[in-house]
Amino acid sequence: MDMDSASSVVLQALTQATSQDTAVLKPAEEQLRQWETQPGFYSVLLNIFNNHMLDVNVRWLAVLYFKNGIDRYWRRVAPALSEEEKTSLRAGLITNFNEPVNQIATQIAVLIAKVARLDCPRQWPELIPILIESVKGQDGLQQHRALLTFYHVTKTLASKRLAQDRRLFQDLASGIYSFACSLWSHHTDCFLQQVYARDEAAALNSLERTLLSLKLRKLTVHGFQEPQQNMEVMGFLNAVFERLKQFLECRQVGPESTCREKLEKTIILYTKVLLDFLEYHPYAFIPLIQRSLEFAVSYIFTPAGEGVTFERFIVQCMSLIKMIVKNDAYKPAKNIDSKPENLEAHKIKTAFFTHPTLTEIGRRLVSHYFLLTEEELAMWEEDPESFTGGDSWKYSLRPCTEVLFLDIFHNYSQTLTPVLLDMVQNLQPTNVEDRVQLLMKDAYNAVGLAAYELFDNVDFDQWFKNQLLGELQVTHHYKLIRRRVIWLIGQWISVKFKSDLRPLLYEVILSLMQDPDLVVRIETATTLKLVDDFEFRTEQFLPYLESIFGLLFQLLQQVTECDTKMQVLHVISCVIERVNIQIRPYVGCLVQYLPLLWKQSEEHNMLRCAILTTLIHLVQGLGAESKNLYPFLLPVIQLSTDVSQPPHVYLLEDGLELLVTLENSPAITPELLRIFQNMSALLLSSENLRTCFQIVNAYIYLSATEFLQNYGESLCRSFCDLLKDITNEGQVQVLKVVEIALKVSPILGAHMFQPLLPAVFRGIVDGERYPVVMSTYLGIMGRVLLQNSSFFSSLLTQMASECNQEMDQLLGSVIEMWVDRMDNITQPERRKLSSLALLSLLPSDNVIQDKFCGIINICVEALHDVMTEDSEMGTFKCMLMSHFEEPKLSEEEEPPTEQDKRKKLLALEDPVHSVSLQQFVYEKLKAQQALLGDQGFGVLMETVDTELVRQLQEFL
Repeated sequence: MDMDSASSVVLQALTQATSQDTAVLKPAEEQLRQWETQPGFYSVLLNIFNNHMLDVNVRWLAVLYFKNGIDRYWRRVAPALSEEEKTSLRAGLITNFNEPVNQIATQIAVLIAKVARLDCPRQWPELIPILIESVKGQDGLQQHRALLTFYHVTKTLASKRLAQDRRLFQDLASGIYSFACSLWSHHTDCFLQQVYARDEAAALNSLERTLLSLKLRKLTVHGFQEPQQNMEVMGFLNAVFERLKQFLECRQVGPESTCREKLEKTIILYTKVLLDFLEYHPYAFIPLIQRSLEFAVSYIFTPAGEGVTFERFIVQCMSLIKMIVKNDAYKPAKNIDSKPENLEAHKIKTAFFTHPTLTEIGRRLVSHYFLLTEEELAMWEEDPESFTGGDSWKYSLRPCTEVLFLDIFHNYSQTLTPVLLDMVQNLQPTNVEDRVQLLMKDAYNAVGLAAYELFDNVDFDQWFKNQLLGELQVTHHYKLIRRRVIWLIGQWISVKFKSDLRPLLYEVILSLMQDPDLVVRIETATTLKLVDDFEFRTEQFLPYLESIFGLLFQLLQQVTECDTKMQVLHVISCVIERVNIQIRPYVGCLVQYLPLLWKQSEEHNMLRCAILTTLIHLVQGLGAESKNLYPFLLPVIQLSTDVSQPPHVYLLEDGLELLVTLENSPAITPELLRIFQNMSALLLSSENLRTCFQIVNAYIYLSATEFLQNYGESLCRSFCDLLKDITNEGQVQVLKVVEIALKVSPILGAHMFQPLLPAVFRGIVDGERYPVVMSTYLGIMGRVLLQNSSFFSSLLTQMASECNQEMDQLLGSVIEMWVDRMDNITQPERRKLSSLALLSLLPSDNVIQDKFCGIINICVEALHDVMTEDSEMGTFKCMLMSHFEEPKLSEEEEPPTEQDKRKKLLALEDPVHSVSLQQFVYEKLKAQQALLGDQGFGVLMETVDTELVRQLQEFL
């Protein structure tokens, strides 16, 4: 069809696609989607959005469809776009820079940049020259739109990181850098003249162009291999300092708010030029170190900055100082010869950071920047939870100040330690009425931040007892200090705090958890979490457990913000984890409250994660009693592990951890069994496999019969799929599960995992190379042979017909490989199992004749393993367990889970632990002798090595 009719059809579809009525909208979108791959579609879109007479929404949509098409179809291979069409589209995109609508102009600029990223400069050499020509034009609109496009094209090309792309960008930069510099200078000068002439509209216009021409930042940072050798680059960077000064002064002239906002944006862009250049070219930046430090320090640490600076600018200046102080390129190398550049930079820094300068910086950081602002104090009163909720981005000056303080302190601690200690000493007596002094006390902040650096200079225990405890006693409006002191203690606990002072600290925590001020209570709870370190002694904490736990629970109910609830839950989790089963008497209230909190937090997945973590620790602490939680717990696990539900993205990992706590279930319930339905989907992804296997094992130990009857088949299918494509480690994990199933339930286990067993059999006969896999194969086969011999016979029959071999011959190969690979088996249980299994083939009169020697060999090895002499008793321990003993636990040991008890009971019935190997060998040899008669048996024994016979007789 011809171009005109195509245009009208597409135009109609685009018009319908801007409709509010879905009945009109949906079919139009579908139609447009089908055209995306049609030749000529993009040419029509170009004509539509270049036609300024049409409706703005329709043109906007045409640009978007074109833009999405570039991402999908512009590369060489797409059928939608021929080379001819692409050539004409490229030409059409840059014929006229006269788009009247700002938003559409920006989209077209982005779209041109996307094509440039793929085609420039090879297929599109004319792009940059045409842009430069248009930027020089007299027409204001055209100049602006060309600049806008130039900005997006440069930004996109600068982001390409391949070596040849970087070379192309460097070629581009050397070609246009002078032009870009003069353009920037021109617009900057115009702006400054217009601002001082109070011509707001013109000034705003020039400022917009100044901002766009600052794409120089990308050209400067990424356009030159050796920027320090380029006069223009270094000239531009030096000019940045001048311009910053001019713009900061001009900001005081007080242009209107729109202009002021753009002005601040430009000032920040200038500082980014310096920061980026420093990051990418530290050596080229050396000539600028002195000037940068003088500039930044004078604006933020001397009166020069008063009334001139604003928060984001201060943050940028602090970053500049920090990057220079921290930069490894500016320090002498430790063990090797330093480069001259390192030494030069170090010299400049040392000359700058003199004792007086450092002292002034340190004092001003602490006494000015660390103080709480009026804004923050107001927030404390009006919205205490937001105040404690970490450093909100609005107050990004605070974290930035603290990091700068730490870096300077770390690098110049010898100078700054006495300054800081002197300031703190002068804070001693406080007049409670004096607000300024009160705020100054908050400078304790510095001693907390620098705790590690001050380790040798502060006797914190003395300070805690002699002064800080007293400061916590002052009631009045002294809450600032109470919050700061408890925070400070938190910072020092892990650095230097005597453990016998802990009970005193718990007293403090207990009283501050009852403070009238919410911020103080939240800060105290957070400190409690820091107490959880290697010095923690449960017995010191137990006297306070009930009261503190109750107060934490109260706090959890009082706070309303999601983040704060998470913070408090985290502390509660820590406490439960530390005291474990001692928590049982106190958790009733929490157990009742969590379902309500879970319900309320439907929209907040991160809070739900925190609830899951708390539940994990809670179930471990409650042990078998956790079954009372099931009505709430099981639906929570069900939701968290269901991959068809969106929240699983956040909750799955914790949900599975919670399911692992099945190990604490006293008995299976139908609901508990039902949750396993979610697992088959999870066994397909490798992420949580280990946890999944742990869960399967827990179910098998809990109730093998019901579990395998319900899920054995699907589990076996999943395992067969997994084994096709999994590492050796992974194979061992899968096979271990099968081994446990056979151990717990030899008959049902073998029946359920039957499809897997031929592969295990073949692995043994073929002599699997990987020892740990082989050992697991033999463990599985040993179980089948010893505990389900009829199944072993049918498996042997099946394998013999598959391999086209005699059964005896095949069994012979298995025994031979078993004897050969006995060294692969390292666990004593599996070694004993192997000898019991092979002995169980006796008495026999066929295959055994030539394999008898190997079987005896294995038995003697296993007897050596199990008959380790216990010198005191003069008896032999044979891995035998006769009755169930409750172990005595020390303070630090975890109490046994229900699963531990189940394993113990199972071991009592397991032949490995209930059959005496010595006895078994004796009986089997007797039976073999009875079968063959004395003479036949004598002939058989002669096939065994005499030394082995001697050892065997000793054991028996």
